[in-house]
Amino acid sequence: MSSNSESLLDQKSEPQNNKTQTNEDALNYQQQHKPRSAFNSRDEYLEHELQIMDPKRWRPNLPFKDYRFELEDSIPAMAATIGKVVMVGAIATTFATSLGLDESFILENVRYELIIASFFIIIFSGFLLPTANLAGTHGPLIPIIPIVVAAGGHPMAFGLLIGALGLILAISKGGSMLANLTSKGVCGGLLLYLGFVGTASQVDKLFKWANDIGMAHIAFVVIFCTIILYALLEHWRKRWLAIPLSCLLGGTIAFAMGAPFEFHTAPGLPNMNPMYWWGDNTGWMLGLPTLESFVVVLPFAVLAVAMWSPDFLGHQVFQKINYPERTEKVQMNIDDTMTSASIRQTFGSLLGGANFTSSWGTYIVPAAIAKRPIPAGALVTALFCIIAALWGYPMDLAIWEPVMCVALVVGVFIPLLEAGMEMTREGKTTQSAAIVVFSSVLVNPAFGWALTMLLDNLGLVGCKDRSAKLTKMNRWILPSIMFVVLTGVMALVGLLPGIPAIIPDLK
Repeated sequence: MSSNSESLLDQKSEPQNNKTQTNEDALNYQQQHKPRSAFNSRDEYLEHELQIMDPKRWRPNLPFKDYRFELEDSIPAMAATIGKVVMVGAIATTFATSLGLDESFILENVRYELIIASFFIIIFSGFLLPTANLAGTHGPLIPIIPIVVAAGGHPMAFGLLIGALGLILAISKGGSMLANLTSKGVCGGLLLYLGFVGTASQVDKLFKWANDIGMAHIAFVVIFCTIILYALLEHWRKRWLAIPLSCLLGGTIAFAMGAPFEFHTAPGLPNMNPMYWWGDNTGWMLGLPTLESFVVVLPFAVLAVAMWSPDFLGHQVFQKINYPERTEKVQMNIDDTMTSASIRQTFGSLLGGANFTSSWGTYIVPAAIAKRPIPAGALVTALFCIIAALWGYPMDLAIWEPVMCVALVVGVFIPLLEAGMEMTREGKTTQSAAIVVFSSVLVNPAFGWALTMLLDNLGLVGCKDRSAKLTKMNRWILPSIMFVVLTGVMALVGLLPGIPAIIPDLK
């Protein structure tokens, strides 16, 4: 009798809960917002903020009306600004070296790009498309830039084609389609590879810097102390503080142990005239592109956009893992992100910037850890980028190795490793994950993703039940097309190890 009564009570309470949830969903953000004091912990408050947001696509999303700012928003903004200075600096340096431009070009273009990026961050992620991740920098393209220049490629033509192809992919919803074809095992393996390679590269960079100044022991001490700090923050459930505290710790230890550092980038404003940047004797010193310039860079542009999908997918999956339930509305939308990245790329190239866009990983990863929505931190990031560009001095600090390397390790790459391990704990996901890592080491992550997605969907590795439920189009036709196109373009430009470029001029 008692059990029957409990059953009846459960049946009555379930519709009541559903009714309550429906009533809450009918209210807007301002009506559902509660003060921090109404919750038992700050985590509960932040999770509730994510659950009550209702982002509007292509309509105004206003601060305090549709979302609020919190202290946690400064953490991804700080990491994003450091990452932006580093990555745009790397692209500008690679171009400058290949084209024979002097060092002043690098500094001025990085400042210019920070201001361009800030404008588009505010317009899209902060205002019109709050589920679009910030348009960042396409790191995997950096090794390809010398090949593009050697082939006679023009930076503006390259950027405009990336923007056009990316917009086509976004409008056709190709990005989200490819994401849906990718299993947990493939995603997990991709995150594991990116996390491990990124961590190893930053540790190597820190030791190289320490060896160059004759103080190799500094790198060991900084990394060791950072590991202890990160473990303590994990224990105290304050991992969102890892970036500022690690930067402070790394910089303080290195400076106290005698590492040289000085500010040398004075305040100033970059040249904002696009005609200066695309002049024959100023800026890039290349003039405007010709039709031939577009033909030369077409295969590279196809490759760049094809490499977007695994990048965007990894960021979206990481965010989903860290966000609580009932936050689907505020999660990163791959097609919206591709739209904003494509438009930002097009205008950035026309204006004369050196950046090539992708999803901004150094923003979205720490933002997901801090349980913050995209738009609030986006506006803070825009503010930090403008300050860094105009003030100058923060740029020096952001690229100092003891600060930069530990920020990227604890803020981006270690969390990616953790998320990859989380995704490959169950079932046969480890098979697919291992193949992704193996094939990524062979060529690059885009190749590893495309090959393993094909093998996984065919049922040769991973979960056979999942493969059996897929349609013929999703099982092998679309993955095969993606793999053939991506591998074919890589073969054309000589990116397959041991195989000469099919186009003879691209060596």
